[in-house]
Amino acid sequence: MRNKERMQEMVYYEVRDRFGLSANLAIQAIRRVCANRKAAHTNKSKVVEFDATSIQYDQRIFSFREADWTVSLTLLNSRERLALDTGDYQREKLAGQAPKAAQLCRYRDGSYAIHIQIKVPVEPPAPTDKAIGVDLGRTDIAFTSRGKSWSGEQIRRVRDRYSRLRAALERKATKGTRSTRRRCRQLLKRLSGRERRFQALTNHEISKDIVATAKGEGAMVVLEDLTGIRERTNKQPRTRTERRRSNSWAFYQLRMFLAYKANLAAVPVVLHDPRYTSQMCSSCLHLGTRSGKRFACQSCGFTDDADYNAAKNLEILGLNLVTQARGPWLSCAWAPAPQGS
Repeated sequence: MRNKERMQEMVYYEVRDRFGLSANLAIQAIRRVCANRKAAHTNKSKVVEFDATSIQYDQRIFSFREADWTVSLTLLNSRERLALDTGDYQREKLAGQAPKAAQLCRYRDGSYAIHIQIKVPVEPPAPTDKAIGVDLGRTDIAFTSRGKSWSGEQIRRVRDRYSRLRAALERKATKGTRSTRRRCRQLLKRLSGRERRFQALTNHEISKDIVATAKGEGAMVVLEDLTGIRERTNKQPRTRTERRRSNSWAFYQLRMFLAYKANLAAVPVVLHDPRYTSQMCSSCLHLGTRSGKRFACQSCGFTDDADYNAAKNLEILGLNLVTQARGPWLSCAWAPAPQGS
């Protein structure tokens, strides 16, 4: 059951009687369970258990008061007003706002935090004739057409270290004495999430830098549309280590971070088909060859870093995609010459 309306009809009164929830809390709990089951269905996995880590609040069961920096929440048996422990950054964002939704989250260590959602008006991006191409990859996580890159070597070492540590702890967690197994499980629990947070921090830093550069130049950001890339690359024969390295980095997260930061900064973001972006010559637009990190064009003799060449191609293709009504084509269609000419 994934439809929240049908599930609400089936279990609404039972949930209220069994757990003593108010009407709105019961509805929010049912919606949370339906969203969990829908996500599992999308990922083609089964719901074994439901871990209640958060609950959504709307304006009927949540309110924010800037006068004393408190929030009012409807709990099981009462409505409580709680003081916010926030920094200057959060207070600057909340000042003058009237948020109508929030999410109460419970962390692994038993502490709680509230994520307050605010609406920020954004300006529509202005038309531009400038672009910054961004090539995403493993050797360089991102390489822009302005020549700036973020190397993936240090990131690869960190991810490999986490992988080795997890493997060692998992082996010890299934062998050894009872106390050894318990300590290994505790260490795995503490380790869980560290790599994910490292990925998110790195992607935030990269996306913030790219959007700031684009805003300063009044340019758009052009990315490759890598939807389905894992399914295609996983069909190729590779070692287990190579498969893990290519599948574990959150490129989609980087794209989402770029998208929302660009939206706030009124910077246009364009997605382009990734085919031939690494094989086309950014100097003469003919197809060349790529070998590792080097690109070479047999037509004009141009050579360059392959990722830098791809980023410059994305800049060219992105501008052409926006300015040409008939699509991202750089020349007319080829046709054979008629006989006898």
